[in-house]
Amino acid sequence: MQTVVITGGTDGLGGGLAAHYLRRGARVVAVGSTPAKGQALLRQAAALSAADRAVFLRADLTSVTAARELVTAIRSTCPSVDKLVLCAQRYRLFGPRAVTPEGFEHSFALAYLSRYILSHGLREAMESAPRPVIMNVGIPGTPLGRIHWDDPQLTRRYSGTRATLQSFRANDLLGVAFAALYADTPIRYVGYHPGVVSTGMPDHLPPPVRALTKASFALIATSVTKAVTPMARLLDDPPGERFTAYRTTRRLPLKVPAFDREAALRLHRLTDELVSRRRP
Repeated sequence: MQTVVITGGTDGLGGGLAAHYLRRGARVVAVGSTPAKGQALLRQAAALSAADRAVFLRADLTSVTAARELVTAIRSTCPSVDKLVLCAQRYRLFGPRAVTPEGFEHSFALAYLSRYILSHGLREAMESAPRPVIMNVGIPGTPLGRIHWDDPQLTRRYSGTRATLQSFRANDLLGVAFAALYADTPIRYVGYHPGVVSTGMPDHLPPPVRALTKASFALIATSVTKAVTPMARLLDDPPGERFTAYRTTRRLPLKVPAFDREAALRLHRLTDELVSRRRP
């Protein structure tokens, strides 16, 4: 039986993938921060006669400590992990800069550091699986945003858009560095852009922007059910290369600045130093 771990796995794209793999007989470990959503997923699993294959793990992925504890919990209960899907994200495009109790800028912590810790922390558990794959969901390769090397926590000139775009660029480099660091790994790392998908993302926006975004979604967004199909296809039959990037079904070129190998290794060193300071 395959084991599929999904962060942000209780709703949106993550929830859609969780339901998809439960229907196909996999064991699904859905990670989320809201118990009510976790319980709703477990009820859905019961309705699919899959209650014994569904696990909800509550975790605050803005916390480095909590992300490490999550890795420990997964490794203690799952002999191997076949698929790791990194979906957890909450856009903070408006409002003041927010800092986690550990001192990290919110978007950097949730959308990047948690994915860094899970990717590296579950590597050994995944390498025992037959065809292991990590899918990092974001906007890979887009020439927007950059890594603020001199101020990654954006203590100066903060904006929610700047923080969000930096997290996307960091995840591009995370996949490149992972492939470079583990040249012999069987894990295939896929950066994935799902396009515009009708999820609950607008619910976290201010009222005027929320209404406009929901109206736009009604016109152009793909349903979660349709968006899950190409994702599952890649997860079930990943490319042969250690790192690839896709926008839905279109493979993206890697010879662009977003996937620069030296920048990727530089960010890996910087991140390792940052999270090492928070070791218990």
